[in-house]
Amino acid sequence: MPHLQRIRVHPIKSLDAVSVPEAEIVDNGGLTWDRRYAIVEQSSGESAAIESETRYVNGKRERRIHGLEAAYDLERETVTVGEADSDETHTFHLELDRDCFATWLSEYFGYGVAVVRDDEGGFPDDTDASGPTVISTGTLEAVASWYDDIDAAELCRRLRPNLVVDDAPAFWEDRLYDAPGRVVPFEIGAVALRGVNPCQRCVVPTRDPDTGEETEGFRETFVERRRATLPEWAGEAWFDHYFRLMVNTHVPESSWNETLSVDDPVVVGETLADPNPAD
Repeated sequence: MPHLQRIRVHPIKSLDAVSVPEAEIVDNGGLTWDRRYAIVEQSSGESAAIESETRYVNGKRERRIHGLEAAYDLERETVTVGEADSDETHTFHLELDRDCFATWLSEYFGYGVAVVRDDEGGFPDDTDASGPTVISTGTLEAVASWYDDIDAAELCRRLRPNLVVDDAPAFWEDRLYDAPGRVVPFEIGAVALRGVNPCQRCVVPTRDPDTGEETEGFRETFVERRRATLPEWAGEAWFDHYFRLMVNTHVPESSWNETLSVDDPVVVGETLADPNPAD
């Protein structure tokens, strides 16, 4: 039976992930600590939170984000951060030192930024399907094999999934969505989730996660092979293009405050009409 092999959260949106043995589902269906904080451009005289959704400092807009390395102590609520090519690091408490952290980041990027917080689901990339993203180890291994110098671990860092499922074949997660307007319910342990759609990828997976350098031909190879290997169980109606991989989910309110744990079994249900269609 497929089971949950790894839980990955990104305490600060666009920075490194950390693996945890369990994670609670918070309000709006995200994982506790996942993208709880975000770095946003700070305009002079404006509140840090104003229009933050349109001013994220992330890999899509700021290539220098790849030059940062971050490690976390979630119990102490600290981040240790430094430049990838330097031995010098700095440790900040994410609440008590948040302004100091923002000042350090501003100096690194060369413009003013703020660090903002949201405990109710964090800052997900897909606000309509704001639950944890899902992929299988089989998929990571299969897609990594399309490239000479990328292994499954690096591909995972490029794709940035939350939940990695083991004992499942390549592209197993394509079973977790159907046609637009329909969802696939599934359970991981005691947590009910609904698979919504295959994740549309941005420029970030095409870059080396350590250097930010573009991997030549990454997108072209991906699109060609994804089209050729799309399984018969995939909901092909979503594929207006083939630069899609991983599954976005929605977590019903009945599962908020439940906990996901590594080794939880995964059970897939029957497709049904989406009870929470996007506007």
